[in-house]
Amino acid sequence: MLQEYFPILVFLGVAGGIGVALLALGFLFGTGTKDDEKLSPYECGFEPFDDSRTKFDVRYYLVAILFIIFDLEIAFLFPWAISLDTVGRFGLISMALFLAILVVGFIYEWKKGALEWD
Repeated sequence: MLQEYFPILVFLGVAGGIGVALLALGFLFGTGTKDDEKLSPYECGFEPFDDSRTKFDVRYYLVAILFIIFDLEIAFLFPWAISLDTVGRFGLISMALFLAILVVGFIYEWKKGALEWD
């Protein structure tokens, strides 16, 4: 059983080693000096708000929903396409239903104007 998980453990070890090595190189060779511009707060390309409780434009949330729609679509389409022979007609119908639900969300986004930038 350990033979099946050994490549994953090697991958995690190598990835962790590379991460630690890169962090160590950054600390060793980095200057560490930060000016006022680098230490200033930064929010979405403009100066921070006066109050953290101000309301955001609804388009911010619509773009987030749009990202989730396309992210879910891609995350589920690749494994489905690979195993299409195995899942058969039921898999085809269930994926068509899933994509139909995502299309409804996309149409909602379109009607709300999330795709138009003023």
